Amino acid sequence: MLDARQPDTSKENRPPKYARVRTSPRAHYDWDVIAPILESSLVAHVGFTDEDRPMVIPMAFAVINRTIYIHGAKAARIVKKTAKNAPVCLTFTHVDGIVAARSAFHHSVNYRCAIIHGNARLVTDYDEAWDALKEITEHLLPGRWEEVRPMTDKEQRSTGVIAVDIEHAAAKIRQGPPVDDAEDYDKPHWAGVIPVTTALGQPIDDGKVLDGVKAPASPARAIQKFA
Repeated sequence: MLDARQPDTSKENRPPKYARVRTSPRAHYDWDVIAPILESSLVAHVGFTDEDRPMVIPMAFAVINRTIYIHGAKAARIVKKTAKNAPVCLTFTHVDGIVAARSAFHHSVNYRCAIIHGNARLVTDYDEAWDALKEITEHLLPGRWEEVRPMTDKEQRSTGVIAVDIEHAAAKIRQGPPVDDAEDYDKPHWAGVIPVTTALGQPIDDGKVLDGVKAPASPARAIQKFA
């Protein structure tokens, strides 16, 4: 379980090389920094190995007590390949701006990224799987679970739920203007940041909604959450 405090970075206790952020001034290992990046992410990119090849798949997710849950059809390879405590890596990324410098070399991106390493296990407990599927739905559309018909046992049995118990977690964040070479500030070139904004639009019904049925509250909550 990930500790919310800043980790002990002594040689004996610091994360293994694969779990460290190379650029230390941009590194964060505090859960209070990592958690908001996950909470405001729409998808997790899940990396695993299949037939000795690296695979990365974007998936819906939820976080419960610092365990990350993902789901898919039981026949999906990610469910089959990660069912037996397989190592996985999950990334969550927000691009906040394009950083334009006075030289091409110093161009960059403002971003917030979280990288999670852990072992994936197939959830076999009925209640744990039910709670995970509920929270995955609620993560995307807060309050949606109570707006729809109940999930059937058949639907739950056909869905594979994977839990990723966090072993190591890190965030890497870059914010701010470009950093140019001192001699370039006297040159007549524009430099600055082009903000990147992501937002949810207004809900559009599927054309088959019964007369008198209005849009529920969950889309408005999602628009506010992911603003």
